[in-house]
Amino acid sequence: MSDEVTYLLVDGENIDATLGQSIFGRRPQPQERPRWDRLIRFAEDHWGQPVKSLFFLAVNGELPMPFVQALTSLGYRPVPLSGGPDDKVVDIAIQRTLEAIAHRSDNVMLASNDGDFLPQIEALVHGERRVGIIGFDEFRNSGFAALKQHGLELLDLEYDVEAFNVQLPRLRIIPIDEFDPLEFL
Repeated sequence: MSDEVTYLLVDGENIDATLGQSIFGRRPQPQERPRWDRLIRFAEDHWGQPVKSLFFLAVNGELPMPFVQALTSLGYRPVPLSGGPDDKVVDIAIQRTLEAIAHRSDNVMLASNDGDFLPQIEALVHGERRVGIIGFDEFRNSGFAALKQHGLELLDLEYDVEAFNVQLPRLRIIPIDEFDPLEFL
C-alpha cells in the first residue's frame, strides 16, 4: 500500500461567495451551506485513500473560534490567514500549498471555482497524480475545462459530492436520463 494521501484544500471564501452572490443572490442560511464533513468523506471514498484536509480562511480581527472548532471536530486543519487590505491571503496560501504539493507524489482536490489557481493546477495535472477541482459546474473558471484532457477531474459540490441538505436553485443542463417532468410541474 502506498503512503500517498489526498490533500483536500478548501477555498471556503470562494465557495461561500459563489453560493451567496451567484446562486442565492443573498447571504446563505446555515441550512443552505455545504456539509463540510461530506466533502472529506467524498474525497476519501472517491480515490480510496486517506485525506489531509486544509480549510483556508481569511481572518480580519478575531479568530472565529466556533467555526474553527467546528472545522477541527470535522477533521479539517483550519488555516487562518491575515494580510494587508489588498492581499488575497487565501488565494496566496492555496497557491503556495499547491506549489509545495507539486514536489510530492500526493493527490490533490481543490474546492474552489477560482481561476487564480490555474497555473498551479496545470502543473499538477502534468505529473503522476490525480487532481480534482470541486465546485459548481456553471461557475467554475472555464480554464479548468481544457485540463480535463490531461486528467483533471471536474466535480460538482452539489451533484457529485452531495454536500447539501437542500436542493440549490441552480440552472443546469439536465441529461435526459435524469429529467423528471414533475420537477417542472
